[in-house]
Amino acid sequence: MGLPLESPTLESPADEERGEKSPGAFRTITEVSEELGVPQHVLRFWESRFSQIKPMKRAGGRRYYRPDDVDLLKGVRRLLHGQGYTIRGAQRVLKENGVRFVQALGRGEVEVGAPTGADRDEESVEAAAADRRALEGALAELRACRALLAGLDEADHEANNEAA
Repeated sequence: MGLPLESPTLESPADEERGEKSPGAFRTITEVSEELGVPQHVLRFWESRFSQIKPMKRAGGRRYYRPDDVDLLKGVRRLLHGQGYTIRGAQRVLKENGVRFVQALGRGEVEVGAPTGADRDEESVEAAAADRRALEGALAELRACRALLAGLDEADHEANNEAA
C-alpha cells in the first residue's frame, strides 16, 4: 500500500476573505497561470516537455501545484521568456544544474548566463533588439522635445525681461 496523498493546505477564513492563500498552499492551474502571466495551455505544454514538472493530480485530472512546482515553473519561464533560451536549452540547464537550481532561478536567488548557440531563441533575441531600437528612438525624440521646450522656455524668459 502506498503513502497517503498530501492534501492542499486549507485556507483560514481570513485568507478566504482576502482571496489570498498561505505560502505553503497548493495552487490551481488558473492561479499559477495568472501568477506567471502565461496561459494554462502553456503550463500543460511545459509539463509535456519538462519531465521535472509534476503537479499533483486529483480525480478528473485537476492539477494542484506545490510551492516548489511554482518555483520550477517560474524558473522555466525565466529561461524561456526572460533569457531567450529554447526548450532544448532550458532542458539542458535543468539537466546540468538540477531542479533546485532552476527553482532558485525562479525565486530570483541565482542568475544564469545568456544562452549561446543552439540554446538561444533567435526570435526572442531579435524581438528584444527591435524593442531596444524602438525605445532608443523614442528616447531620442523625447530628448529633442525637451531641448525644444527648454528653448521655448528660454525665449519666453527673455521676452518677459525685455517687456519689463
